[in-house]
Amino acid sequence: MPHTIRSEVLIAGGGLAGIVTALEALRAGKRVTIIDRDTPDRFGGLAFWAFGGMALVDTALQRRMNIPDSPELALQDWLSFGELDPKDEWPMRWAQYYVEHSASEVYDWLIAEGLKFMPSVNWVERGRLGEGNSVPRYHIVWGTSRELVRHLSGAMESASGQLNIYHQHRVVALDQQAGKICGALAIDESNGQEVRFESDNVVLAMGGINGSHQECKANWPAQRGMPDTMLNGAHPFSDGKLHHWAEDHLGARITHAGEMWNYAAGFPHPFPHFPGHGLSTIPCKSALWLNHRGERIGPEPLVTGFDTHWLCQQVAAQEKPWTWQLMNRRIVLKEFAVSGAEHNAHILNKQFPLFLKDVLLGNKALFNQMKNESRHFLVDDTMEGLAEKMNALTCSHDVDVNVLQATADAFDANFANGDKLNNDPQIRMIRHARQWGPDKLRTCKPAPLQKPSAGPFVAIHTQLTTRKSLGGLQTDLQSRVLGADGQAIPGLYCVGEAAGFGGGGSNGKRSLEGTFLPGCILTAKAAARSINTGS
Repeated sequence: MPHTIRSEVLIAGGGLAGIVTALEALRAGKRVTIIDRDTPDRFGGLAFWAFGGMALVDTALQRRMNIPDSPELALQDWLSFGELDPKDEWPMRWAQYYVEHSASEVYDWLIAEGLKFMPSVNWVERGRLGEGNSVPRYHIVWGTSRELVRHLSGAMESASGQLNIYHQHRVVALDQQAGKICGALAIDESNGQEVRFESDNVVLAMGGINGSHQECKANWPAQRGMPDTMLNGAHPFSDGKLHHWAEDHLGARITHAGEMWNYAAGFPHPFPHFPGHGLSTIPCKSALWLNHRGERIGPEPLVTGFDTHWLCQQVAAQEKPWTWQLMNRRIVLKEFAVSGAEHNAHILNKQFPLFLKDVLLGNKALFNQMKNESRHFLVDDTMEGLAEKMNALTCSHDVDVNVLQATADAFDANFANGDKLNNDPQIRMIRHARQWGPDKLRTCKPAPLQKPSAGPFVAIHTQLTTRKSLGGLQTDLQSRVLGADGQAIPGLYCVGEAAGFGGGGSNGKRSLEGTFLPGCILTAKAAARSINTGS
């Protein structure tokens, strides 16, 4: 018989949502058990590796920067950009809850917990037609989300309740008695032994489904193109198996599984943590986005910061499953970045003077690191040499140097008569982005790609990279899992990405960006509140 362990709250998953649920339950004096598949040094799930951006509404920082925001304005942006169906009750209610409570339950709460944010708010996902964030909302945790995980994990471990964490254990089934969830069966992956856990409340916090390419492809919308190959930027343990177990055995509902938040411009991690591991660049606004032949994708150019969902659709529809980012060293130094804690050392280590130096003088360290570590980051003094390297990487003759040269020349022709007669849509978008101070610091003034002294030239070989699933198990505003009849399954909760960040898909078809970490916190606090009050 499996060994049995008893607690009042059992949490399947040690990511941010699981940590916050545990912290809030422990502070209420509960006995809490966390079951996590990863090793102790990687505790924290995908949040341990993430950058730490949060979309927050009407915060003290926004007010200090004279940004006029409100829950009403944010909800308007959220619904138009996400294209939520007004009849889709629980995603709609969670979207409204988010915009009304993100300032108090996330921003203010984290400040009270001792965490800090960088002193500026970024403007992302503006929408190609202005239907996204109508004001800047993107707050960045000082220290990245790795600091967020470390800080809240420390608070959790020092809380007054009783905590037990079982690392390298995988939940494979839930137990039910008299119609109520009462525990779970797990496998100790270090020795293959079964362990049974008994609990009054079970919280599913196992992440989404996009860590499995099989699940991702199975749910890919039929009307959208899908590349033959993709990189994996999700957590490999987010495989959807527990979602399906709950659906098959308990009647829980997986909704909006075909809605995803992927990245359009990833490349293989030089030192992968798992097979197919992809890093996502934050694509340079000033780079020319090219197809596999070295032609500029269009007629509408691909420019980051406006609509990531649309970018992914355009990349997925290309003839081959890769694209190119063409730029020069000047652009790389000011604009190039890799998403996540791992490649943002000065923010991760809270070294503000060094971070500011990189912003003002250029991130030479990252340029050199990528040039030395990644075979997908190509550098050459000439277009001819760059085209040869591009073809060598793809084992093809796809890129004709004459085509690549013509692409660069056509863009540079915009500057033949100075800065007053530019009429390229990408240049117009860059000028708009530079109107906001924080974006101006990280975006080059438009200039010819072949500007003297701006070289060498750089081409980055990029692929679509999976990241987050926007759908999940349907939940109510208490984070209780709902059955096929729309009623809560007694004793069962779901939080974070596993619940589609609330309601089984609160973001709709696209996110305002940065809604994921706050979604984990809000859904976790809702679950803990329900458990603690017995409601």
